[in-house]
Amino acid sequence: MILKTEHSTHSERKRRDSFGMFDGYDSCSEDTSSSSSSDESEEEVAPLPSSLPIIKNNGQVYTYPDGKSGMATCEMCGMVGVRDAFYSKTKRFCSVSCSRSYSSNSKKASILARLQVTGKPPTKKAKVLQKQPLVAKLAAYAQYQATLQSQAKTKSAVSLEGFSWGNYINSNSFIAAPVTCFKHAPMGTCWGDISENVRVEVPNTDCSLPTKVFWIAGIVKLAGYNALLRYEGFESDSSLDFWCNICGSDIHPVGWCAASGKPLVPPRTIQHKYTNWKAFLVKRLTGAKTLPPDFSQKVSESMQYPFKPSMRVEVVDKTHLCRTRVAIVESVIGGRLRLVYEESEDKTDDFWCHMYSPLIHHIGWSRSIGHRFKRSDITKKQDGHFDTPPHLFAKVKEVDQSGEWYKEGMKLEAIDPLNLSAICVATIRKVLADGFLMIGIDGSEAADGSDWFCYHATSPSIFPVGFCEINMIELTPPRGYTKLPFKWFDYLRETGSIAAPVKLFNKDVPNHGFRVGMKLEAVDLMEPRLVCVATVTRIIHRLLRIHFDGWEEEYDQWVDCESPDLYPVGWCQLTGYQLQPPAPQTSRESQSGSSKQKKKAKSQQYKGHKKKRKMPVGKKPVSLSSLPMTGGVRRSLSGDEELTPPPYRTLPAQTAPEAFPPPSTSREFSPSLKTGN
Repeated sequence: MILKTEHSTHSERKRRDSFGMFDGYDSCSEDTSSSSSSDESEEEVAPLPSSLPIIKNNGQVYTYPDGKSGMATCEMCGMVGVRDAFYSKTKRFCSVSCSRSYSSNSKKASILARLQVTGKPPTKKAKVLQKQPLVAKLAAYAQYQATLQSQAKTKSAVSLEGFSWGNYINSNSFIAAPVTCFKHAPMGTCWGDISENVRVEVPNTDCSLPTKVFWIAGIVKLAGYNALLRYEGFESDSSLDFWCNICGSDIHPVGWCAASGKPLVPPRTIQHKYTNWKAFLVKRLTGAKTLPPDFSQKVSESMQYPFKPSMRVEVVDKTHLCRTRVAIVESVIGGRLRLVYEESEDKTDDFWCHMYSPLIHHIGWSRSIGHRFKRSDITKKQDGHFDTPPHLFAKVKEVDQSGEWYKEGMKLEAIDPLNLSAICVATIRKVLADGFLMIGIDGSEAADGSDWFCYHATSPSIFPVGFCEINMIELTPPRGYTKLPFKWFDYLRETGSIAAPVKLFNKDVPNHGFRVGMKLEAVDLMEPRLVCVATVTRIIHRLLRIHFDGWEEEYDQWVDCESPDLYPVGWCQLTGYQLQPPAPQTSRESQSGSSKQKKKAKSQQYKGHKKKRKMPVGKKPVSLSSLPMTGGVRRSLSGDEELTPPPYRTLPAQTAPEAFPPPSTSREFSPSLKTGN
């Protein structure tokens, strides 16, 4: 319900109702509303619209033209500004000094000669030539015009290489996996019932007022963290619909404006539709849902990560999968850790993973279970480095190894850690403590066992014999095995092996919520610093087939539904991580040609170190295990064997999440307005 307001005097120019609306806006007049703005807001004092770029030069202020005023360019310094503010009748110069400097052609030529020929430092008079160049100003103006045109077409944020999740989903009618599918992601466990038709208060971009104002919008469509919003009052008109991240700092529950003293102003396009906007809002918001009042606080809390730079961990050695090494947390972005191996002096030998990844452990873990470990040449911890507390790592399910248990030599099926698109014939090579197993891929193992991989007995990446056949998945037979099609019964008899008991495998299948065709953001685990646009293409119990949009199916990866390397749409934007867009057509064509070359290479004997296929910057590398190998060649997560790892392409500097203000206790909601739980 709308609270009653007392009759104000003429001096009360900032009076608003409980929805934060200007009282004067009931008549839909922008002029009267702008004159009644608050004197306490610094934004409202500004005489110029904040949306226009401002250029300052010699104490004078110019603005880029807004479409109504003419523009001019100073022929001396390259200044671009409003034509009427320029000097002289011809409007050729921005100031008297530029006009006088330009008139002296001989002096100008002399200065140019000194700058370009002799290389001597310019004199004081020459400094006039060092003002902002014309090309830079024209480029800036062109960019400004392009921005205006882009905003007119869509309100969605444009990310790397022009990719926009909103446009991508809208143009193809895609569906994104809901945030509740990702328990490890921000808000994954407290998303509540945020859904379509939930109302929020957002900035009103369809307004010519010089101050920032807000209006109520409803969620038309959800795609992960991103929501397609429509301003209240537009009904079925989608002309001003826009995408935004629902966890952003500009998204608020209904009632926030009233509590914060911010104005609610209807969009200019629909001002004529109603004369009593308060009554309109009461009718539309009665019984509607909005965000919980502490939503922003929950977002902030869910983006606090316990891992900090300088912490020491044990992590898999990407050049010898069978062992671990000590690494230092270099940076944390959205829960993802950039780890630098302790012996890397230039900090380029790194490894990316999530803080809940099964690949990282506390210091001393390897010794405690009997896992191989590479001792560091550094005998003493460096100043500032400290061991990560063990309780911060993901916990594995306790198992009872006293009864029937896995034994060395037992056969099973396992996801190849070096070719995640394949489930292969595998063997248990060693049984460790606490339920951990060392697994080898039949036909591809190195003679010294350096490519054995550690899986826990409850890992969703190992399966009993026959799993692929039952679920109609192609099983990759041992390399060099000629009796095809592969039959487990024959293979067990030929090798004198037994299958691992089915009852020992993890049979839990959570109600994960994923569906075939859903979009998400996924880590390319063969190049784990990259997070890419991806699609769920197949679901087998808890196992997901992840396809990277724009790439061939051979680069797909089998991933568990609870993998910490899967994220909702909008996760990169929310955390400041760099998203890799779908591969363009040119890349796909070159990829196809490279695939043919790769298949041809399989028939040749493998020699030398592994070669990585040339790809566009930031694109996906060849799956290493798909390259031809012999039994004596060690496989690794690095494409360079013992050589120096490939140069690390630095991600954008980590930006700390915007500070979310604590919720106000003075908010006034309509009693019938519901909040998402």
